[in-house]
Amino acid sequence: MACAAVMIPGLLRGSVGTTCTRAALSRLTPRSLRHLTLTSVMKSKRKTDHMERTADAVRREVVSTAKVCGAANESPSVKRLHLLVAEKDFSFKAGQWVDFFIPGVSVVGGFSICSSPRLLEEERIIELAVKYTNHPPALWIHNQCTLDSEVALRVGGQFFFDPQPTDASRNLVLIAGGVGINPLLSILRHSADLLRERANKGSGFEIGTIKLFYSAKNTSELLFKKNILDLVNEFPEKIACSLHVTKQTTQISADLKPYITEGRIMEKEIRDHISKETLFYICGPPPMTNFFSKQLENSHVPKEHICFEKWW
Repeated sequence: MACAAVMIPGLLRGSVGTTCTRAALSRLTPRSLRHLTLTSVMKSKRKTDHMERTADAVRREVVSTAKVCGAANESPSVKRLHLLVAEKDFSFKAGQWVDFFIPGVSVVGGFSICSSPRLLEEERIIELAVKYTNHPPALWIHNQCTLDSEVALRVGGQFFFDPQPTDASRNLVLIAGGVGINPLLSILRHSADLLRERANKGSGFEIGTIKLFYSAKNTSELLFKKNILDLVNEFPEKIACSLHVTKQTTQISADLKPYITEGRIMEKEIRDHISKETLFYICGPPPMTNFFSKQLENSHVPKEHICFEKWW
């Protein structure tokens, strides 16, 4: 669940003070939706609860219903959801998360969106990838959620990449651990959309290079491998990845082997990418996030060029 983010002025534009009109909802009426959100917040009392940890986070005011329109196992422990959000007031920036309200479940979930804003604009769909845990929202997603299940969503978070056409060109270094890939995949996909727009129209934000460092226990737990490698192959001069596995016990497939390093991500790999034009986005377990953010600060990277989010 998301906890803390450091915001980059200019490229990370928050929504403080933004107000949105709540539109008519389908089977979840405004009255029942308000009751759902209020009772969920009141009943969520665990110290590690998403709503408590993000109490001071920026949120949009609009709460929208969504319908499950697709589900699949992304790994042995992670389930991927496609959600159809018809409400036109619903939008997000690459890297943000949603409060996830489930009818009949008192605890509110908090899950980062892993799709690009463009997919929502064109098809009204967002994508989530949720790891199996004993947390009630995750249990519901893995054990009870079905096609056409309805939930409610509210966008929040100050961890995002939202460059404007006139902003100075930037390189990106994305550092992910485990399911922390989710917001960084959204940023990677958004970056690819910006590259396509620039190639097709000759205008828009000019992004530099993007390097993804991604670590997981083994290759089966490296999420979205095909999606990531497809983008690397589509933009070989712009996008690169280094995939790390820390407890691999089986043979690595031939197609993955060129991208795989056995062992954790090393600080020297990250330091090699430091420049005044580079922004660093980090999302993973707190020890990993703390380690790399501190290493970057010690290497004199400006704090405003380091954006991180911790997940539990």
